[in-house]
Amino acid sequence: MKPFFSTLLVVVLLASPLSAQEMRMLPRAAEQARESLAAKAREEKAAAEKAAAESRAQVLSDRAALEKAVAELEASRNRLAAEVTRLEERGSKLAAEEGTVNEELAQTDGMIRELVGQIRINAKDLDTLIGQNPQSAMGEKAASFLSAVAEDERFPSMDEVRAMTGALLDQIRRTGEVSLQRGGMVDRAGKEVEAELLLIGPFTAAYRHEGETGFLNHGSGGKLYALSRLPGSRLKKQLDRYMEGKDEAVPVDISRGGALRQLTHQLSLTGQISKGGPIVWPILAILVIGLLIIVERSVYLFARRHTSLPLLEQIRTLSASGDWNGSQEICRQWGKKPLARVLLAGLLAKDLQREDMENVLQEAILKEIPPLERFLSTLGMLTAIAPLLGLLGTVTGMINVFHVITLHGASDPRLMSGGISEALVTTMLGLSVAIPLMLLHNMLSRGVDRMIGDMEEQSVALVNVIHHHKREAPC
Repeated sequence: MKPFFSTLLVVVLLASPLSAQEMRMLPRAAEQARESLAAKAREEKAAAEKAAAESRAQVLSDRAALEKAVAELEASRNRLAAEVTRLEERGSKLAAEEGTVNEELAQTDGMIRELVGQIRINAKDLDTLIGQNPQSAMGEKAASFLSAVAEDERFPSMDEVRAMTGALLDQIRRTGEVSLQRGGMVDRAGKEVEAELLLIGPFTAAYRHEGETGFLNHGSGGKLYALSRLPGSRLKKQLDRYMEGKDEAVPVDISRGGALRQLTHQLSLTGQISKGGPIVWPILAILVIGLLIIVERSVYLFARRHTSLPLLEQIRTLSASGDWNGSQEICRQWGKKPLARVLLAGLLAKDLQREDMENVLQEAILKEIPPLERFLSTLGMLTAIAPLLGLLGTVTGMINVFHVITLHGASDPRLMSGGISEALVTTMLGLSVAIPLMLLHNMLSRGVDRMIGDMEEQSVALVNVIHHHKREAPC
């Protein structure tokens, strides 16, 4: 600072003309100024040092505060990190527990749904069981809540489940009950009448009214309807005896009316034939013609049988005494028998040589064969034609079925039932006609063959008898 003030003083002195006294005062003034400036500089330095110390102290204080704050933040961060780690572990554990709970909930929900579904199925079955019970027509009505539970209208309550259990137990108890009482029914004419009703559990219901005994069907309207067809005499007798207490056994339809309805809708032979189409009538004509031939042949062959005819023994006896005329007379007495005519031809040719006599007998046998075999070839032809006509009916029926499928598709089986019935009925009828006709044709053919064999056998025996006596006769 001194060079600065010296320079300043020289500049001031050169710039202004001063007196000697003033010149003497200048160094002192400069010294004072210098001291003043130095004092001021010292003060400023002290103030600056003080400010710097204060700033340093403030900085140190702030640094300490910041370090403390950083340490607190670090500690807080560590605490938060530990808390986050703990919460993450807790979250993982809760997630695992949530998964387990969800699985248990899903299993429980599935079990509940399955249980509810089973309850609804049982409710529907029980409602059907009660509705089909013939005893419900006598005042026992189906529980009203069953249809609501079965149709998924609401969640079943425990009271309804208990009620279902009670209704089921009641049905089980009624299954073993048999009652005979007066009650209303709808007869076969469609009129409501009062009759004597027999209820055998939930299976079978029968009635007896004005001498008529039959089975009942439980309709959808809760009424009992008489079946359109009466049972056979044996079933009717069993029902009457059971209702009168004279018998311990009674027919029961364990199919709950299914078998009785099947019996009602079962077609008779006439009804089945009417569904066979036009091919049925030629098959029936073959049956009639075949039966006529069989009857005619049976009567004809039965009248000409000779299994017990003692002609050859009588001829042998008479020929021993030389009574050939008597032998011929015996054959003429049995003139309707083919064997008698053949033997008579042999006796008339007794004077011929053996070979010529055998030819005469063979000719007589051949003459008798056509009457015996008459119509048998026709019967054999009819036997072969009947199954072929049945096969033809099968083909025409299937053609009708495919025609219906072409026009209407295969969605409704009832449209195809006509063609299928025609196909099956004609096949059945053709085989039913052919089998007995074939059997009887074979029997008749065997009978004719047996008669021809007997004629050939006894013809040979006659030749032997005649030539034996010729050898023994005196020349």
